[in-house]
Amino acid sequence: MQVLQYLINGISIGAVYAIIALGYTMVYGIAKMLNFAHGDVIMVGAYISFCVTNYLGLPAIVSVVAAMAVCMVLGIVIEGLAYKPLRGTTSLAVLITAIGVSYFLQNAAQLIWTSNAKNFTSVVNMPPIVLMDGQLVITGEVLLTVGVSALVMVGLTLFTGKTRTGKAMRAVSEDQDAAQLMGINVNRTISTTFAIGSALAAVAGVLLCSTVPTLTPTTGSMPGIRAFTAAVFGGIGSIPGAMLGGVLLGIIETFSKAYLSTQFSDAIVFSVLIIILLVKPAGLMGKQVQEKV
Repeated sequence: MQVLQYLINGISIGAVYAIIALGYTMVYGIAKMLNFAHGDVIMVGAYISFCVTNYLGLPAIVSVVAAMAVCMVLGIVIEGLAYKPLRGTTSLAVLITAIGVSYFLQNAAQLIWTSNAKNFTSVVNMPPIVLMDGQLVITGEVLLTVGVSALVMVGLTLFTGKTRTGKAMRAVSEDQDAAQLMGINVNRTISTTFAIGSALAAVAGVLLCSTVPTLTPTTGSMPGIRAFTAAVFGGIGSIPGAMLGGVLLGIIETFSKAYLSTQFSDAIVFSVLIIILLVKPAGLMGKQVQEKV
C-alpha cells in the first residue's frame, strides 16, 4: 500500500513539473530559446499569490488570477527586453542572458520580500479522499494538481492545433522568415508564447507551494531545473512529451527518495535522463529534426 501512496505522490509532484515543462516546451518549440529564468517566474507567481491572499485578504482564486496576470506581463517584458535583441545570435548569448535574468529576479525578490521563508497558505480547499481504512490518502492538492496538469496539456494541444494564434505559433516554430513573409506577426506570436508560458509558471508556483508550503526567493530554482530535465526527457518541443517527462520524473524522484537515497535522488534522476538520451537523443516523444543547410 505504501508503494501506491508513493506512486500517487510521485504523479502529483510530476504533474507540477509537467506544467512547468510545458512552459519550457512552448518557448523552445516556437522561439527556439531556452528560458532558464522560467523557474524564477514560478517564484514570482507564488509570491504574488501569497501577497494577495495574506496581505489583501482576497480569495484564493483571485490570488491565482492575479499571479497569472503579473507573470504574463513579466514574461512579455523579459522577452522584449532580454531575449528579443538576441534573436539570431548564438545560443550561448541567450543562455548567459537567461542566467542573468534569473539572478536578477532572485535578488529583486530578496529585496522586496526578504530572504526569510514565508509560510504559504494552500489555495486548495478540497477534502482528501481516504481509502482502505486510512492506509491510502489522496489530498485535495494532489487531485487539483493532476487535474490542472491534464487540462493544461489538452488545452495547449487544442490551442496550437485549432486556433489561429496556435497555427501561427506552429508556423513560426517551423520557419520564422517564411512565417513573416506569409503575413504572421512573429514578434507578437513569440510574445504571446512567453505570456502563456509565464502564466503556466504562475499556476505551477501556486500548486507547488500549496503542496510544499515554504516560499523563498530561490523556491523556483530546483523545480525549474527538474522541469527542464522533464522537458528534455519527454522530448523538448513536444506537448505530450513534456507531460510524460514531468510525470515520469516525479515518479522516479519519489521512489528514489523512498527506497534508495534522499541525498542522491537528483543524481539518480539525471542518470536516468542520460541513459534515455543515449538511447533516444530527441527524448521519449521528440522528433529528430535535421538541420537545414
